[in-house]
Amino acid sequence: MNSPLTILNIAAHPDDLDFGCAGTTATLTDEGHRVVYCLVTDGQAGGFDNTISRERMAEIRREEQTRAAKVLGVTELHFLGFPDGAVVADLELRKAISRVIRQVKPDRILTQSPIRNLDRLYSSHPDHLAAGEATLAAIYPDSRNEFAHIGLLSEEGLQPHSVPETWLIGGPDCNHYVDITPMFDRKIEALLCHESQMQDSEGLPAMIRSWGERVAMEGGLGRGRMAEGFRRLNTA
Repeated sequence: MNSPLTILNIAAHPDDLDFGCAGTTATLTDEGHRVVYCLVTDGQAGGFDNTISRERMAEIRREEQTRAAKVLGVTELHFLGFPDGAVVADLELRKAISRVIRQVKPDRILTQSPIRNLDRLYSSHPDHLAAGEATLAAIYPDSRNEFAHIGLLSEEGLQPHSVPETWLIGGPDCNHYVDITPMFDRKIEALLCHESQMQDSEGLPAMIRSWGERVAMEGGLGRGRMAEGFRRLNTA
């Protein structure tokens, strides 16, 4: 194996990364790479239980995401605490993401596509699009520019960092596919940690298998395989 990489996965909500790239994450950590999570919101607008407060839902979802990450070999998580359902790609969010990028210093970022996918509308939740747009702006130009969000350097001592490569999740025009067939059970295990979001846990494996098989066929991996697809970008 080449030298271990540091990989930062950024998404809007708890469970987004488990739907979008859990198999890839498990593959990477098994290969010895360091994977770190950054969640823009705590997911307080999710779930189906209207008898608990939204603050309690946020606590539950942070706990669920932490358990799910551990299944995949991820133990470092950053929760930014922006409001679920109201994410916008503004300077405040760009600064918060740039801070994490400078702290983690990733060789690669996996994040949600900022491009609406009309064939898969659920992957293009407005929070997903905003998180992806803010992340790309943080990758270029913010995190590498010492004069952007200048307090990150002058007050917090966080040196600029350039991210060499970015993989986009859930958008159109995938150009890179990861075979996750050996990791399917761990992807399901991670997803089932999000109990507050599950209305049909028994039907989940069949749905995820169908998705994975379709992506594998799109990527030319052949029948009987499952895959996760990405748009891979050079962001050096």
